[in-house]
Amino acid sequence: MTVLFAFGVNQIQAQVTGSEQANVTKKELKSERKALRKLEGNNVSQFAKNNFYTEFGNLPNVQWRRDENFDVATFSENGQKLEAFYDSDANLVGTTAIKTFADLPANAQREIKSKYNDYSIGQVLFFDDNEWNETDMIMYGSQFNDADNYFVELSKGNDRIVVRVDEPGYVYFFTKL
Repeated sequence: MTVLFAFGVNQIQAQVTGSEQANVTKKELKSERKALRKLEGNNVSQFAKNNFYTEFGNLPNVQWRRDENFDVATFSENGQKLEAFYDSDANLVGTTAIKTFADLPANAQREIKSKYNDYSIGQVLFFDDNEWNETDMIMYGSQFNDADNYFVELSKGNDRIVVRVDEPGYVYFFTKL
């Protein structure tokens, strides 16, 4: 009996230690995230352009712009218009693409139709995160932890909002436009 009790206590301690380790690891990862830095000057970085061509190939008709925090390439790939965002170190943060409401997970479609039934559905944008880059992204003027997400614009009269939908299909209020 004593052996079983000791074994049970060790199992609980191992679980607590594992859970504590997971929390420490999450904190470490969060502290390692790169701070979002503003870009200086008006010219797109040649390093960002070089990285783009390495990652996406020599695509025709790529248009570049620099905004406050990112160098942005607008291009088409397989008939889909995309934008690629590069951080201050010229590394890919992620890409965005226009999607349809039908592209959302089914449970997210149901929740939006139910919770926002008096809103009209507007543009649906998908952000595909570059998991190798810890730089956060800015969408609709709001910074968020970089992860693959859909952003759905909804409107009711003069009221315009954006909800965020994660890959499992959970819906979150994101911002008011």
